[in-house]
Amino acid sequence: MKIADILKQASMPIAAPSYPKGPYRFIDREFLVASYQSDPDAIREALPEPLEPDGSNTVMFEVIRMPDSAGFGDYTESGIVIPAMFGDHPVNFTQQMFLDDTPPIFGGREIWGFPKKLGHPELSVTGATLTGHLEFDGVTIAIATMGYKYQHLLYDVEHGTQCHPDAILKKLQKTQVNLKLIPDVDGSLAIAQLVAYEACDVTVKGAWSGPASLQLFHHANAPIAELPMLKSLGGLHFITDLTLPYGRVIYDYLKP
Repeated sequence: MKIADILKQASMPIAAPSYPKGPYRFIDREFLVASYQSDPDAIREALPEPLEPDGSNTVMFEVIRMPDSAGFGDYTESGIVIPAMFGDHPVNFTQQMFLDDTPPIFGGREIWGFPKKLGHPELSVTGATLTGHLEFDGVTIAIATMGYKYQHLLYDVEHGTQCHPDAILKKLQKTQVNLKLIPDVDGSLAIAQLVAYEACDVTVKGAWSGPASLQLFHHANAPIAELPMLKSLGGLHFITDLTLPYGRVIYDYLKP
């Protein structure tokens, strides 16, 4: 294989790349987001400098069902997201992620620095309850429940009017930030960056809020309970189409 051919490849291995080039389109991507208040000291410890807490003491546990993901397949993902500040800019920092499909694990880590590990999340509906369940190495580490389609966010029941979808789009298009760490061949860090991106071409197909409950369990290799759930702030349920574009470096730890 010639050098020019090598440099055209999207990913490893060269014989059968793990994922193609992007951008990556997601159809019918379904979110369960259980927001809660946590310990401010734990939040501060979980945020890498120069990110700062936004003062809300809010953490979000997410379970995302992705049945139609270009280049990545059919999978489910779960994780912890912390609202934060990068200077004067509000961002969401992705602190932990677990999913059940290898191409998005490889691509997510190598391109954007998503903190992805192999896990077994599920999103399901039983009766009037939407449930997000996360298992890691055979152990349940999180259970989130929410009233299924409890309050339609695109319709104001009190006033009997349609709500403007811009508020929902703003939530989905907020700047997301990951800490990307990739070692060199000698074990030192070859890449140490904060990477930012924004979802684009977003279509909201449905959005609901409702009462939510969240249980987090301690695990040595999946420490999501280190951001303890002190008070539930309710749940959100979205169904969207969106595109995940490539990211950009907003802070380089090796070139401060």
